[in-house]
Amino acid sequence: MELATRIEELIAPAVGDLGFSIVRVLLSGKTQKRLQIMVEARDGRSITVDDCADVSRAVSAILDAADPIAEAYTLEVSSPGIDRPLVRLADFERFAGFEAKLETDRPLDGRRRFIGRLVGVADGNVRLHADGSVRDIPFDAVSRAKLVITDDLLAAASPQQQH
Repeated sequence: MELATRIEELIAPAVGDLGFSIVRVLLSGKTQKRLQIMVEARDGRSITVDDCADVSRAVSAILDAADPIAEAYTLEVSSPGIDRPLVRLADFERFAGFEAKLETDRPLDGRRRFIGRLVGVADGNVRLHADGSVRDIPFDAVSRAKLVITDDLLAAASPQQQH
């Protein structure tokens, strides 16, 4: 099992008890390790600095006890922001209608980068309206994806639009 997945499984119950969902767990760096834990509020509200501190304290206690990372590391807890990463297949369905940028781990039709409007998902594929047509991109080929900041996304994220 990948270390980031193991860490996510360790901390998910505590993060959930605080009212948050994990967006992504990312361990990076070769000499100076950094553990990034990105969370969002389950009720859709904006994340505060105090929320990040609460999650950081809870996660630190769990990681100190379980000690899954052998070397020293820096813990960073953050919110995904407006141009959030799309990590799970469900993210592509949830944000259908918004513009996204995707990179694949292998060329598809001679390309590895795609920008277009998310249509949703079907049969394990991300459906993206790009270049005048809908493309099906295998989810297992997506190495990186995120929303693109557009007027539509900004309007949807505006506090006046949230009920």
